[in-house]
Amino acid sequence: MPHSPSSASSDGASAPSGRVRLARGASPWLLPTVATAAVSLARSRRSRRAAAVAVPATALAAGMLWFFRDPEREITQGRVISPADGVVQSIMPWQDGRTRVAIFMSPLNVHVNRAPLAGTVASVEHVPGGFVPAFNKESEHNERVIWHFDTELGDIELVQIAGTVARRIVPYVAQGAKLEQGERIGLIRFGSRVDVYLPQGVEAAVEVGQTTTAGVTRLDRD
Repeated sequence: MPHSPSSASSDGASAPSGRVRLARGASPWLLPTVATAAVSLARSRRSRRAAAVAVPATALAAGMLWFFRDPEREITQGRVISPADGVVQSIMPWQDGRTRVAIFMSPLNVHVNRAPLAGTVASVEHVPGGFVPAFNKESEHNERVIWHFDTELGDIELVQIAGTVARRIVPYVAQGAKLEQGERIGLIRFGSRVDVYLPQGVEAAVEVGQTTTAGVTRLDRD
């Protein structure tokens, strides 16, 4: 279920960069992994079996802590900023005049997504689907959450798409929430994709293959 809407100040949308916290929604994956590592380490001196488990369990726990990191960011000023860390996979014109910018997120990226513009959440819709790799064309039919934001540029659509491993999208805010640009909106667990639809008349400033940083990389051109 979505978390209650939070203000930009409490959410850290414009907090100083440098600090890192753990992403909300990480607990179901993180807590069992860390607990297993802690127990196996505590018992490793008395048990060979525990010692054998301790090394991979500790490595996995460290990987989980890295994956679920959520660094503070200095939010860039601009009309449309990137909602995701990743690489621009495609830039496609849409029949209605919009331009879709698709950003692929690998398991090494931060997976907390941010609002591309300030505005109000007009709708949040969960759509069931498959779980093929997010870089595959068939991912158009994957599990997803479709967001619509009412902004100064009009309706802005953003789609969080689950991948092969990323089978859970965790929204942080609900319909009706008022957001600042760069405020956290949700988490996608593991590799996945985020699509942003730039409105008609707004030209993409990024290129295919370019690395993006959520809240920092500007997507539109003046």
